[in-house]
Amino acid sequence: MLFYIFAALAIVSGAYMVLTRNLLYAGFSLLITLLSIAGIYVLLFADFIAVTQLMVYVGGVLVLILFGIMLSSRVQDKSVLSENVNTVWGALVAGLIVVGLSYSILKANIGALPWLQTTEIDVLGDQKSTVQMIGIKLMTDFVLPFEIASLLLLIALMGAAYIATDKQKV
Repeated sequence: MLFYIFAALAIVSGAYMVLTRNLLYAGFSLLITLLSIAGIYVLLFADFIAVTQLMVYVGGVLVLILFGIMLSSRVQDKSVLSENVNTVWGALVAGLIVVGLSYSILKANIGALPWLQTTEIDVLGDQKSTVQMIGIKLMTDFVLPFEIASLLLLIALMGAAYIATDKQKV
C-alpha cells in the first residue's frame, strides 16, 4: 500500500513539474518527486541507493537548482516562466512510453528477480544492509577502480579550486 502512495505521489508531482509554467513550482515538485523515489528505494531494501538519492540529488543538485531559480526568478520585475512548445508531440511520446512501460511491467515475472531470491541473513535473522555488502565489495574486489576514481575526483577538485582562485592577487 505504501508503495502505491509513493508511486502515485511521484507520478503526480512529476507530471505537475512538467506541466507547470512557474519554474519555482516545478523545482518544488521535483523535490517531492525525488523524495518519493527515495521512499520507493527504501521499500525495495535498497538503502544505499536511497541515501545516495537523498544526499546527492535532494541535498545537492536540487538545492542548487532551487537557489538558481530563486536568485534569478525576477528579471526586470517579471517572473521567469517556461514556454510550453511541442505539447502535442510531447504528449504523444509520453503516451507511447507509458504504454511500453506498462506492457513491460505486466509481462515481467517479478518473483523471479535474482535480488529478490537471494537475501543474505545475518546471525540474528535480520536481513543484511546493502551498505555493508557494497562496502565489503568495494574494499575487496574493487579496490583498484575505487582508488583510481577517488584520485580522479581529487584531481578534478584541485583543478576546480585552481580555476576558481583569483589570479590577480597572486
